[in-house]
Amino acid sequence: MKASTFVYPWDVNGDPEAPARIAALGVAQVTLAAAYHSTRALTPRHPRHRIVTAEHAAVLYPADDRWAGRELRPYAAGAWAPGDAFGEAAAALAEAGLDVHTWVVLAHNSRLGAEHPDTSVVNAYGDRYPWAPCIAQPATRAYLTDLAAEAAVRPGARGTELESLGWYGLQHLHAHDKTGGIGLGDAGQYLMALCFCPSCREGYGRHGLDADRLAAAVRTALEPVWQGAPSDGAWPGIEKLLGETLANTTRAYRDETARTLQEQAVAAVRAAAPDGFRVLLHADPVSYHVGANPGVDPAHILSVADGVVVPCAGGTGTLTPFARQEREGAVIAANFTVVSGMGGSPGTLAADAAEARRLGATELRLYHAGLASDGDLDTVRSALAGLRHS
Repeated sequence: MKASTFVYPWDVNGDPEAPARIAALGVAQVTLAAAYHSTRALTPRHPRHRIVTAEHAAVLYPADDRWAGRELRPYAAGAWAPGDAFGEAAAALAEAGLDVHTWVVLAHNSRLGAEHPDTSVVNAYGDRYPWAPCIAQPATRAYLTDLAAEAAVRPGARGTELESLGWYGLQHLHAHDKTGGIGLGDAGQYLMALCFCPSCREGYGRHGLDADRLAAAVRTALEPVWQGAPSDGAWPGIEKLLGETLANTTRAYRDETARTLQEQAVAAVRAAAPDGFRVLLHADPVSYHVGANPGVDPAHILSVADGVVVPCAGGTGTLTPFARQEREGAVIAANFTVVSGMGGSPGTLAADAAEARRLGATELRLYHAGLASDGDLDTVRSALAGLRHS
């Protein structure tokens, strides 16, 4: 069962031992960040630093001239990933015998929202989510499509994994976060993710909805949640709060918006890529879910992309809807966190991988070789060795 681990360029550049150490885990591939959001990351083995602060979303390579004169364009990284940081790391990892695939974060960019606030999702109360570009806006869609093609198809890369290619909502790790006081549940999160920017208002209108009345209905539906009433889970809870007609119409609009963007972005990557280049999407099998692993229709996405990377931190049941599609050659990669300090469970990796394979997974993704402790990496190495001999 092929395994790949996620890696940042700053885990590798300046640490001559990193490529061999990663290869020794027993992975065949690395998924190396080429475009990434802001973060603060540990580098527990690096000879020059222990903390890297990526101050804003950035591309980790020199952007080309396709962006000349455009208002929406990717930002260059600062001192945390200077020059062609991706290219430098990719070359070192390839020399160690590892296949390199790009890791591209798309509709998640707080700096874009801060400098161009009109690009952001706007909730029913008028609050903007600067980390969440609205994927219905034509200029934003053009920016994301071109960014996907440029960041995915880097020299030496044999494939890509596209993250956040869909709707983003309220869920977002943030400095000194204070949003956990109310249990929103699936229903509340969906209602708080509905966007009311001008493009979405127009989109609702095309689907027969009055945007002002819809926003008022969302606010009314959320009142019991703010008062502490438990929010029913899954889609029936959303229909209960908002009403079946409004709920299903908003979902139809949002599903269509995400599907067409995914089609456009994947097509743009394929047009720029060499033959045999593999395109995967980070995805959740529930189409109304939002975030880094946006909801998709499994049948549709496997007709568009070569496969999916599926979050399995909460269990492997998320794999089943994709495996049921039985599309020949489709990659279904089960993504497990192997960093104990971030809630991962490297000690159960062998059992988790076996269960994932039983449910239809064809590959593994391990988050994250650069963040894990030496002890975690030793456990991963042993688990992957056992899987190779099972």
